[in-house]
Amino acid sequence: MATTIQAPRAVVMVRPHHFTPNPETAADNAFQLPRPELTVDSLEARALREFDAVVRTLMAEGVRVHVFEDLGRDTPDSVFPNNWFSTHHGGRVAIYPMAAPSRRGERRPDIIEMLKATYRVQEVIDYSGLENDHLFLEGTGAMILDHVERVAYVGASQRADPIILERFCTHFGYEPMVFANTDPAGNPIYHTNVIASIGTEFAVLCTEVMTDAARRDEIVARLRESGREIVAITWDQVRAFCGNGLELSGSSGRLFACSQRAASAFTPEQRAVIEASARIVAIDIPTIELAGGSVRCMLAGIHLSAR
Repeated sequence: MATTIQAPRAVVMVRPHHFTPNPETAADNAFQLPRPELTVDSLEARALREFDAVVRTLMAEGVRVHVFEDLGRDTPDSVFPNNWFSTHHGGRVAIYPMAAPSRRGERRPDIIEMLKATYRVQEVIDYSGLENDHLFLEGTGAMILDHVERVAYVGASQRADPIILERFCTHFGYEPMVFANTDPAGNPIYHTNVIASIGTEFAVLCTEVMTDAARRDEIVARLRESGREIVAITWDQVRAFCGNGLELSGSSGRLFACSQRAASAFTPEQRAVIEASARIVAIDIPTIELAGGSVRCMLAGIHLSAR
């Protein structure tokens, strides 16, 4: 299980000092679960413990983790930094426009400066000004990137504007493959990374939410042509965050980082496909998952060469 360009060796994580499920994003994020019986202090304390467990687990696996403290009080989703920036081979960084005003404060110059100081960064392209035109593209939440085949798989939603997607794909050299998708209630799914994850030799994918059968078949065929085995998950497994994992490179090879809830929801057959390529590393984060995201959302992968 050698390392590959699909599976980064390092990640950025933001430690959430003021964690709470964000009421501003609840309208189109059906995965959020408010827990009114829990106090704010209790939520924050639990989220910090879970966050620190993820950091310890990944570092023990040999993944380099750059931890930043969230010091703002108006950024309840700061624990999910993968939405506001992404990094790319060749030394390029993208900064994204966010749909919820409360999420725009998550963008931090100090994180970009750390990337420049620690890794080879040639260019930073900032799309965030397009928020003024009500155009949004929420990073690797909205896009599942195949870094090998240079394809961006995108579930259509208000958080994945086609105009910016086209610009991003032109600038960064990806081919966009957009598909319509809805949950059982008929609503577009807010982020693609809850229904899909692409590893080096496998792809976790919920095909039952794809409403255009021809497009669905095209996407499945494209992933299979890239040499990947499809791990087809159900909507119930999506609800358990089975689609929200990330393949990483550690000291003993590739690993698939996901939540304990997700790992427990995979069938033995699905686990076997994943673990033929990457060892499943599961961390229990039930409090953080109340905000509608899981382990993958917490990890901003670094696809840059170290200085």
